[in-house]
Amino acid sequence: MFSKIATMKSTNSYWNNIEKVKTIIQSADAILIGAGAGLSTSAGFTYSGKRFEDNFPDFIAEYNFKDMYSAGFYPYKTLEEHWAYWSRYIFINRYQNTPKSVYKDLYNLVQGKDYFVLTTNVDHCFQKAGFEKHRLFYTQGDYGLWQCSKPCHNKTYDNESIIKKMVAEQKNMRIPSELVPHCPVCGEPMSMNLRADNTFVEDNGWHTAADRYQTFINRHKDLNIVYLELGVGGNTPGIIKYPFWQMTYHNPNATYICINLSEAYIPTEIKKQSIGIAEDIGETLNHIKNGLAKQTS
Repeated sequence: MFSKIATMKSTNSYWNNIEKVKTIIQSADAILIGAGAGLSTSAGFTYSGKRFEDNFPDFIAEYNFKDMYSAGFYPYKTLEEHWAYWSRYIFINRYQNTPKSVYKDLYNLVQGKDYFVLTTNVDHCFQKAGFEKHRLFYTQGDYGLWQCSKPCHNKTYDNESIIKKMVAEQKNMRIPSELVPHCPVCGEPMSMNLRADNTFVEDNGWHTAADRYQTFINRHKDLNIVYLELGVGGNTPGIIKYPFWQMTYHNPNATYICINLSEAYIPTEIKKQSIGIAEDIGETLNHIKNGLAKQTS
């Protein structure tokens, strides 16, 4: 098991690290981006506070919900109410753009490099920012996809047109009954293609992306590769964080870079190959991209 040391905040060390990261990325043979929820949070996709209150005032008043995420697990009495909530949730987190240009800044930083993205995020922000689809692996699903809730078959379905119709036509926290989605094969209600339990559907697209990810890893395992971890927390460390640590440990040519406002930990075993920056991801990427001169307080 890797031991952890927290990254200390210091103005001088921050700007030194900015310069190091920029140089390392420019000289890298390849970049593997591992992205968690903190990246979208930095881009403005917050799930509580004003954004939640502005979009769900009726549900908050009715149920005293505190945040968008936990409200999604509430056992609504009808599918009409369930989809009234979820259609709004999906619309603002999948079909609207982020308030800040964090994803676009990240794209500009790696554009022209041999890169791949492994992410637990399900909000489609990478593709909207210009990242190529064949360089992306969304391990946990996509807000833009439905599946059979049973599930009776391993296929997913785009939901954009119906979601937008649900948002437009809902009244009194209900959608029209005729808009409730049902499986075209067995007739059971549809559900979100999100990895919440053992019903999650891994369709052909999921497996194709998984194969591309493995091919990318194998092709660069001994080369000068950067493992760039952005906003990954401790909920599912086995998907991104622990593999990144392991791959860095086994490749002396690799560099592990972790940018995370609250969880920029570096294992002592790979400390000499690593850089941890405990600051806002968006601000840090902007500084790296623009190559700002070193500043002191």
